[in-house]
Amino acid sequence: MTSPAIDRKEIFRDVKRIVLKIGTSSLTNEDGSFNRRLTEDIAAQVAKLRKLGKTVIIVSSGAIGIGVEELKMPSRPREIPLRQAAAAVGQNILMQEWMAAFNKHDLKVAQILLTYEAFSNRMTYLNLRNSIWALLDFGVIPIINENDPICVHEIEATFGDNDKLSAMVASKVEAELLVLLSDIDGLYDKNPKKNEDARLISTIEKITPEIESYGGSPTSMKGVGGMRTKIEAAKIASISGCHMVIANSALDDVVIRIMDGENIGTLFLARDGKYRNRTRWIILSKASGKLIVDKGAQEAIKKKKGLLPSGIIEVAGMFDRGDIIEIESEGNVFAKGITDYTSSELNKLKGKHSGMIEKILGYKNYDEVVRKMNIGLL
Repeated sequence: MTSPAIDRKEIFRDVKRIVLKIGTSSLTNEDGSFNRRLTEDIAAQVAKLRKLGKTVIIVSSGAIGIGVEELKMPSRPREIPLRQAAAAVGQNILMQEWMAAFNKHDLKVAQILLTYEAFSNRMTYLNLRNSIWALLDFGVIPIINENDPICVHEIEATFGDNDKLSAMVASKVEAELLVLLSDIDGLYDKNPKKNEDARLISTIEKITPEIESYGGSPTSMKGVGGMRTKIEAAKIASISGCHMVIANSALDDVVIRIMDGENIGTLFLARDGKYRNRTRWIILSKASGKLIVDKGAQEAIKKKKGLLPSGIIEVAGMFDRGDIIEIESEGNVFAKGITDYTSSELNKLKGKHSGMIEKILGYKNYDEVVRKMNIGLL
C-alpha cells in the first residue's frame, strides 16, 4: 500500500542511528574496477552526519568483485570455492579502501564478518549487538559484510548481496533508518529498463502482495540483490521499527539529502508498535523445523496463548528443545517460536491432551509445547 505525500524531514528528524548498505553494483565501475570515488564520498557524508550527532554503521558488499579483479579472473565465477577465494582476497582490499577513505576524516573503522548463524543463536546475537554498541561508543565505524569464505550456503544466497544482512543488523542495533544504496532510483511498479511508463513509488506504508509483485527478479547483473531481496529487507526493517529507503548511490550527497528530508528514492515506513527485542530475535532467527497446527490452535496463538499438543497436526523436520520452529496453519506460516519439546517427542504428543504428556513421555516439561512468551506472530 502506498502512502500520500508525507514530511520526510519530520520523520527523520529524530533519527540517531543509521545503517547504510552499499551494493556491489555501486562499488564497481563500468570497467569492473573498484569505485574509490564512492567510498570517499560516503566517508565524507558519514563524517558530516557524526558532527550532527548521528551514528552510522556500514554494510558493504564488493569483496568478491574486488577479488575477481585482483586475481585476474576472466569473469565472476559461479563455482563456490572460486567465489570464496575471490571473497577472501577481496575482503582485505575492501577494508583497506574503507580505512583509507575514513582516515581522511580521522575516523577509525572495524571489520565485522557475519553468517546467518550469528542471528540464530541467542547468546551470539546479544554478544554481537553489545560489541557493535561498544565500537560505536569508541567512535569507530563498523564495516560489516557476509563472511563469504566460510559460509556453508551458496554465497549471497542467504543474505542477497547483503540486503537482508543490513536489515538484520538494523534490527539488532535498533537503528531508526536503513538506507540501501544501489544503481537504481527506487522501487518501480514495472521494470523501468523495459517499460517507459514505469512509475517510481515514493512512499510505501505497508508491504502488500501487490508491492511484493513489483520485486520481480533481480534487476542488476553485477550484484545479486535485486528488488525482491530489498523488499524482504524492508519487511525485516518494518517489524523492527526501522524506516528504510532505497536510493541511487550516484546522486550527490545522497545520504545527507535523505536525512534532510528530500524526496529521494522509495521510503518504506516502519510498522507501528515494534516488537520487543526477544520477540524480534525469534521472528528473524532461522527455523530448524515446523509445526503444522489446526485452526483452533492458530486462533489461540493469535490471542496470545501458547500452543498445546492437541492442536498439532504434523511435525516437520528434526529439532531439539530450545530450537526455533515455524508454526503453520492451512498452508500459511503465521508465527515462529521456541519449542520446549524435541521433534521426536512432539511426534508422540501431537493431537494428544496435555494431561497425557507425562504418561506418554514419562516426564513433563510444560503443558504447552511452545509457551506464549516464546512465540512471535508474523
